[in-house]
Amino acid sequence: MQVKDAVAERIRGLCRERGIKVNELANISGVTPSTVYSLLDPKRRDVSVITVKKLCDGLGMTLGEFFSAAEFDALEQEIV
Repeated sequence: MQVKDAVAERIRGLCRERGIKVNELANISGVTPSTVYSLLDPKRRDVSVITVKKLCDGLGMTLGEFFSAAEFDALEQEIV
């Protein structure tokens, strides 16, 4: 799993936990739904920390709380 995949998995999990849809997350975070969907799209590889921060703000959590999850602990080193 790569960082991009872990971010997408974390966002999906948080939406499930809170019982909200991706569109709702976008609205409460002040980003467009297309931005969130592109972040979740496995074919897209760009993840903006600024976008993740906005999503965290919408969810009422810090970046530290967002990245303090098992998805990120299991990441392999990406430098080859």
